[in-house]
Amino acid sequence: MAAPRRDTRGIVDADELLARVRFRRYLPAGALRPYLEHYWLIDWDLTEPYATHVVPHPSVNIVFQQDEDQEPRGEVAGIGLGLFTRKLERRGRVSGVQFRPGGFRPFAPHAPVSRWTGRHLPLTDVLRAPGGDPVPDPDPDAFLAPDDDHARVAALDAFLLGLGPHGEGPAPDPRAGLATALADRVRHDRSLRRVTDLAREAGLTVRAVQRLFAAYVGVGPKWIILRHRVHEVLEHAENDRAVDWAALAADLGYADQAHLVRDFTATVGVPPAAYRRH
Repeated sequence: MAAPRRDTRGIVDADELLARVRFRRYLPAGALRPYLEHYWLIDWDLTEPYATHVVPHPSVNIVFQQDEDQEPRGEVAGIGLGLFTRKLERRGRVSGVQFRPGGFRPFAPHAPVSRWTGRHLPLTDVLRAPGGDPVPDPDPDAFLAPDDDHARVAALDAFLLGLGPHGEGPAPDPRAGLATALADRVRHDRSLRRVTDLAREAGLTVRAVQRLFAAYVGVGPKWIILRHRVHEVLEHAENDRAVDWAALAADLGYADQAHLVRDFTATVGVPPAAYRRH
């Protein structure tokens, strides 16, 4: 990957969000790229409150954030199972780290990633230094105070590289690499519509794939297949002038349009056609 992705997949009403905040993505240092998707930075200065909504990706995030009325803070955000909503007011900023599916476990090898799913926890409760001890709590200002984006990115690089031996990032874990590769296959290959298909390609049993994803990704492979479907439906609803929902359902491997509508409504809160009209 030569540059961070530019799509807005997962962001509900992306145009409205981007009109209100400064949102940027940056690649991490080379040694961190097997584990990280990108860094994401957000700054806002609003005259009225605004609520942003995101259909989360199957990724753990580290988030450093500061609001005008609160002290800077950092946390580990496990994979969100439902729609994520955040109210933004006055001034604030975020420096975030989005891990690749499977990429977070080497930074917290003492527990399965499913332990953090749906939870927001202090960094010291989750991350581990090379010797296995909890990491010292970093100063959030190091990642938030600089006005220069590259200084914020450099601080994130230094922090994450310092969690590995000799400042080179975590030690390679073949099973983490396998989990990431399989999750990437689900993301990019529409023909993989069932966990049995993924297991067959990997030369593993379905149960072995499920155990791998619980330990290294945090959610099951079936959940990821469904989540990417919802992301794609959301993208079509946002960007297409007209959508043939029945044809899209068939293209994404749904049994019928009703199943697509059910999954989208359960995640976003309204049916896709209603969302499209809005």
